Amino acid sequence: MPRDELLDPNPTPEEWRSSHGDVAQDAEIALRSGGDERGLRPRSLEEFVGQRELKERLGVIVEAARGRGQAADHLLFAGPPGLGKTTLAGIVANEMGAHLHITSGPAIVRAADLAAILTKIESGDVLFIDEIHRLPRVVEEVLYPAMEDLQLDVLLGKGPAARSIRFDLEPFTLVGATTRTGLITGPLRDRFGFNFRLDYYSPGDLEQIVLRAGEVLGIEITNDGAAEIAARSRGTPRIANRLLRRVRDYAEVKGHGSVDREAASDGLALFGVDERGLDKVDRILLSNLCERFGGGPVGLSTLAISVGEPTETVEEVIEPFLIQQGLLMRTPRGRVATAAAWQHLGLQVPVEAGESPDVTTLFD
Repeated sequence: MPRDELLDPNPTPEEWRSSHGDVAQDAEIALRSGGDERGLRPRSLEEFVGQRELKERLGVIVEAARGRGQAADHLLFAGPPGLGKTTLAGIVANEMGAHLHITSGPAIVRAADLAAILTKIESGDVLFIDEIHRLPRVVEEVLYPAMEDLQLDVLLGKGPAARSIRFDLEPFTLVGATTRTGLITGPLRDRFGFNFRLDYYSPGDLEQIVLRAGEVLGIEITNDGAAEIAARSRGTPRIANRLLRRVRDYAEVKGHGSVDREAASDGLALFGVDERGLDKVDRILLSNLCERFGGGPVGLSTLAISVGEPTETVEEVIEPFLIQQGLLMRTPRGRVATAAAWQHLGLQVPVEAGESPDVTTLFD
């Protein structure tokens, strides 16, 4: 790419696109999660399992836009990782008969990076920005007029010689995905025409997803085997597909090739996933909390040191699922194990574990 001080002070839009083409190519990220993973992604709303309310509302938006011959409204999907936000972006593009351009918030460092992507978009295309809450503020400011007015202002040069050129963009659909809705600024969030939070999947929906994945991957799997995998998948399709692959490996090496309930149970046990979906680190944390610290309360940093993980990993990765399962509580005094945690570990439940944790208030 030419250095800024050597750029023509009056480039045409075509010249600017040509000089920044490598930026656009680097920023646009393909779906590189493996051949199997691409094949497992549904291509239409009919194939997409679960999220009934989202599918119904999204179907109306896409059908209406397709009927008018226009680009669909901008969409924002929020929720934990692995629930299908990227898949939904692909479905929107496929349903609209449009090209899908994929990038992520951390990959767009400068306004020029975003401009290089937007100027490549053709009419009706879909731009998917993963982790959109991590967009730099200067990039976000450039995105506002692009979303609302299909206008793009690019500043060239520095100091008194700096000048701005304006591009007219083709109509497009921006699909944003985030795992941290609270970090998205209000002005950006309000520019999306449809905001929806994805929920964790029910065991029944996950069972259907596992059966479909088994069919795509050519795995012989029974309904009981799919149900066993679904029950340990933490309500997340990505985890369900990953566990299916591990069980397939176990069935091919130590079993009879097909995945039934016994093969699924034995295979998941071999890979350290218990009947509630807890892995080795989850169980170590609960075991330390109950056996070393008497069930708590214990501080986050102390608990993190006991399992050899950073506090951020414990707080953002390990604890949320344990709290959802009712195995752990966060209190003002620290982390506390619930009676269910003691029972899950096969330990005798102390009397105080069944009581509510002490919470000090201003009026005590």
